[in-house]
Amino acid sequence: MSSANRAEAPIYAGLVEERGDVPAEVRQAAEETLREVEQAMDFSAVRARASRW
Repeated sequence: MSSANRAEAPIYAGLVEERGDVPAEVRQAAEETLREVEQAMDFSAVRARASRW
């Protein structure tokens, strides 16, 4: 939700104040998990070795 939408939604602003910005926290956790998965599933070194054979 953009800052303009938040200003127009006092209920949302109140919830963020009370509970924290849960969607932003979830987004951050998902991005971090994606980075970790990309590192764990990085097979580029294996492919490079296989292509030399």
